[in-house]
Amino acid sequence: MVLGLYQNRPYKDSLWGHQRIRKLPDAPDLGRKINDALRNLSQESVIDEKLLDSILKDICFALLQADVNASLVGNLRKNVKKIVNFDELAAGVNKRRLIQRAIHEELCRLVDPGVEAWKPKKGKANIVMFVGLQGAGKTTTCTKLAYHYQRKGWKCCLVCTDTFRAGAFDQLKQNATKAKIPYYGSYTETDPVQLAQDGVEKFKKEGFDIIIVDTSGRHKQETELFEEMRQIGEAVHPDNVIFVMDGTIGQAADAQARAFRETVDIGSIIITKMDGHAKGGGAISAVAATQSPIIFIGTGEHIHDLEAFKARSFVGKMLGMGDIGGLIETVQDMKLADNKDMLKKLESGVFTLRDMQEWFNTIMSMGPLSKVMSMMPGMPQELAQMSDKEGSARLKKFMCVMDSMTDAELDSDGKMFAQQPSRIYRVAKGSGAMVREVEEMLGQYKKFAEMIKTMGGNKGLLKNMGQPGARGG
Repeated sequence: MVLGLYQNRPYKDSLWGHQRIRKLPDAPDLGRKINDALRNLSQESVIDEKLLDSILKDICFALLQADVNASLVGNLRKNVKKIVNFDELAAGVNKRRLIQRAIHEELCRLVDPGVEAWKPKKGKANIVMFVGLQGAGKTTTCTKLAYHYQRKGWKCCLVCTDTFRAGAFDQLKQNATKAKIPYYGSYTETDPVQLAQDGVEKFKKEGFDIIIVDTSGRHKQETELFEEMRQIGEAVHPDNVIFVMDGTIGQAADAQARAFRETVDIGSIIITKMDGHAKGGGAISAVAATQSPIIFIGTGEHIHDLEAFKARSFVGKMLGMGDIGGLIETVQDMKLADNKDMLKKLESGVFTLRDMQEWFNTIMSMGPLSKVMSMMPGMPQELAQMSDKEGSARLKKFMCVMDSMTDAELDSDGKMFAQQPSRIYRVAKGSGAMVREVEEMLGQYKKFAEMIKTMGGNKGLLKNMGQPGARGG
């Protein structure tokens, strides 16, 4: 047996040390399609049943394309129609706001089964068993969860029972060593059930609060995998079984979640590889199939990239609305003096090139770029889903381009560049950028500004959703 405690030799391996399984495509930009439908609502002057039916048709079609269960989609449509009953609406009711609120609430309900998530208890050994297919990021997520609770003062450890995948124990050992988390496993024992029993028993005697058991994965649902999971479950009697699912597998999510649910009593879900939230179909399908709550989402490769799941902020990010509550908290944590200006600009719906320059300056001072950019409303998906290094390089290039603009250009809506193309050439020359890069930056600004204008103002989504300042929950 091998027991590791705080080994300090360096490792070069990435935290993502597994093969990726072949994935079926998710619905293209589920969040974008739903957001487009809501944007149509903001733009129409006449709000009637015909418009509501058209919007619901677009939203339901997008959900069905993401392979969300048809009955769930039907319930969403029925519930919204019940709330927005034009025949019974009192005079003076803001129909636009009522529709937007009803749709937002129903989308939140799709990823929230209404079941209270399991929480560890002090004074006992809390045994957590991880299950999932190979390639979902299960082993890495085990370490992330242990690290999350360890930072909160819990005494955590890891038990590797994966005897199927070559290098599984090495990967867990390396990840645990980096995070300074005790681990248990073997290079010689081939019985995963025995490994689970021995590891759990040892750490119980040593008084650990949270014992995380990492089980084997496979490339597909196989009888051997499910039988092994069942036997380990019977041997260690876990307090919580966490199903780890790759958030990018799209249409395979429903069948995969159901197969695991039929074998073990899934108590919680962690969705991995959710660097961008535009593809929410897998999360919706997993919740529907298991009736278990999502507790965390993996948002990147680093050990701290594990984000507590909140239905409202998840739906907000999926729709490209960002996570205003999370963004405000981050701004307040950083003690940035301009957070009030940021909120005023969000509410007003007025957005200039100078505003974007200031926002980019703020983003670059607020920590991991990928996490912060996913919170920013209107942030184009291609930017929000970049790695920290790529995103930083792109933003610096944009900042350099904007530094070469005049005050009049920065305080404009960018239309003068279309009217006078010579300005683009001058800015490119002054910033050392190519003309194509200046045009790209202006294109990103246009997308950003359109979203801010949609979300701000008297008819905007932020006011209608009870934001800014709304917290996810």
